[in-house]
Amino acid sequence: MKKIRVVELFAGVGGFRLGLEKASKNKKDFKYDTIWSSQWEPGASTQHASEIYIKNFGKEGHSCEDIQEVIEKNFKQIPNHDLLVGGFPCQDYSVARTLSQSEGIYGKKGVLWWSIYNILHKKGKNSPDFLMLENVDRLLKSPSKQRGRDFAVMLASLWKLGYAAEWRVINAAEYGFPQRRRRVFILGYKKGSVVFNKIKNEKDKVDWITKAGVVVKAFPLTKKISTVKEIDLKKELDVLSKDFSKEAPAKSPFENTGIMFEGKVYTLKTEADIKNPPTRIRDILITNEKEIPEEFYLKESELNRWTYLKGGKSEERKSKSGFEYNYSEGSMVFPDSLDSPSRTIVTGEGGSSPSRFKHVIKAKSGRMRRLTPVELERLNMFPDNHTREMVSGKITPDTKRAFIMGNALVVGVITELGKSLGKFITTD
Repeated sequence: MKKIRVVELFAGVGGFRLGLEKASKNKKDFKYDTIWSSQWEPGASTQHASEIYIKNFGKEGHSCEDIQEVIEKNFKQIPNHDLLVGGFPCQDYSVARTLSQSEGIYGKKGVLWWSIYNILHKKGKNSPDFLMLENVDRLLKSPSKQRGRDFAVMLASLWKLGYAAEWRVINAAEYGFPQRRRRVFILGYKKGSVVFNKIKNEKDKVDWITKAGVVVKAFPLTKKISTVKEIDLKKELDVLSKDFSKEAPAKSPFENTGIMFEGKVYTLKTEADIKNPPTRIRDILITNEKEIPEEFYLKESELNRWTYLKGGKSEERKSKSGFEYNYSEGSMVFPDSLDSPSRTIVTGEGGSSPSRFKHVIKAKSGRMRRLTPVELERLNMFPDNHTREMVSGKITPDTKRAFIMGNALVVGVITELGKSLGKFITTD
């Protein structure tokens, strides 16, 4: 059996770990083994996610420290590994610049991406063969004044470190999962690895991302293929950062699917081949209404406020500075349909106060209610009560559990990617 050693960065409550463990469960040829993890929330007095992670997976090999501090002062703490995974937080990815006193490339704000870069750089010949990263799809088009620059810098930095990379924006609901959550997944393959060599031997690199590669084997595409764009990233990172999309185009050159190999990008728009029936909200609900705490039911006195916030509107508003403007937004389905996947869970899902973005369903009794933490966990395919663990001697508050799920990923997506990657790694 091939043991694939995993390091999980920005681990949250372990979505990558759960997905990969499930991917290799009962497999005879490969097994994912998470040997080190890191989760630290800047400025938080209580590290809820980290403590929940420890409660579920144990303290051994887990760090609750600023990852950049670990890299700079205690790098030996990070063991050699085969696969680096992480849903690095979606900050401003920053402008890359070359430091005159160092070969390192750093950004002013995009510290967390550069933490990944620094681990790969400092590991050198011992850097992992494979990467699996996740982020919001906005990454492909940020910042607004240089569309796609941040992603271009990331891909170019991976190329300079000796990696090929493929990406796809995946809407989990399109492949039968219970939530309409669009995220970009980036898989990296180090030069000399089995997957890198397979890409190298692929005559048409576009065939890798549309027919033959790791992601498409996990998540098939229709045969409808758009025009392929080619982008050359073979520049110094500071030059690329300064010049990429400097004419401020309205649209990013990066489409929802692509591959970067030896500094050259091939990118195109693709469509999901939808075969699995969708998982509906009703499929994940707690059916016994007696198990739903009373605080999750909407108060009659607040129904008008809920209706207003969910409804369409066009109205005059005034800013704090006195500027008057016209504000408009469309209506939302209220209550949420039980016969379709859920909308994307957001970090503000918790709490009883009326909100436009919180999920509200109509129970069998006819009463309206919010979703419980267990139901939110199910929408991300976590085990029931995964986030309920005692933290600092207390049960994790429901609002914090909702916040954590708003930051999490759909575990099933990782499972399918893990199955596909494991098969490629163990197949000659």
